[in-house]
Amino acid sequence: MLQFALKRLALAVLVAFMVSMVSFSLLRLTGDAAVALAGASASEETIAAVRHEHGLDRPLAVQYVTWLGNVLRGDLGKSYFFGTPVSSILAEYLPVTLTLGASAIVLAILVAVPLGVVSGLNPNSAIDRIALFFAVAGQAIPSFWLALLCIIWFGVRLQWFPISGDGTARHFVMPAVVLAYYAMPALMRMTRAGMIDVMESDYVRTARAKGLSEASVLIKHALRNAILPVVALAAVQFGFMLGGSVVVESVFALHGVGYLAWESIQRADIPMVQSIVLVVATIFVFMNLGADILNAALNPRLRT
Repeated sequence: MLQFALKRLALAVLVAFMVSMVSFSLLRLTGDAAVALAGASASEETIAAVRHEHGLDRPLAVQYVTWLGNVLRGDLGKSYFFGTPVSSILAEYLPVTLTLGASAIVLAILVAVPLGVVSGLNPNSAIDRIALFFAVAGQAIPSFWLALLCIIWFGVRLQWFPISGDGTARHFVMPAVVLAYYAMPALMRMTRAGMIDVMESDYVRTARAKGLSEASVLIKHALRNAILPVVALAAVQFGFMLGGSVVVESVFALHGVGYLAWESIQRADIPMVQSIVLVVATIFVFMNLGADILNAALNPRLRT
């Protein structure tokens, strides 16, 4: 198990490194940040001075090695817009996004897994069809449109929840529901498919032949095996939520990393955007690492 975990850890570090290199290169190849910082009407001398001040006139490989060395020492650089260390700004915005993402994934699991279990135990029944309709609708409805509906009905007309800001727990309810609805269909369908497959397996038939109760067969034999792929999928969905929170945070004016990323892109604040991509990608990679290790702990056959 330790060897498996170390191999997965090495792979996770390699993936994070590749993501940092690719994102660093793409951000600098999509435009001249010096022009954006100096302004469209700036003279060539001013643009050149800005380019030299931020080290943008050096070769790309040198810029990357310098940036990576600073990151490994815990220095994410200084924001072009705020003029303060990126790490201190992220420390202010990241908790909002993590709170939103954690709330949404917990809500998605609490709804999708029981629904998938019931649907898988009763395939082609009325409740199964309703659950599948729910899943298809969740995949088809854009997050921004659902967010606007929530604001109009539950924020403006009924006034149950505040429509913007992040001051209290009530501010996170509607954004969490919108994000959770995005993740629920995949989790529900995966749970349903797993339950259908497991309930038709030989070991479940053997357990029933031994005279075990249906509840014991379901909990001890079926659910444990059916839930394994759902663990990995939940980790992936959490990573997608962090990356996809840009739209939801912008609609609800939540000052999280997604909102910060959107504003930083418009400001051509490369150090900030680069750091956000690195942090979100690292969280995503290590969430998958945790899911792999958890799956391997539950099922030794996955350690190969």
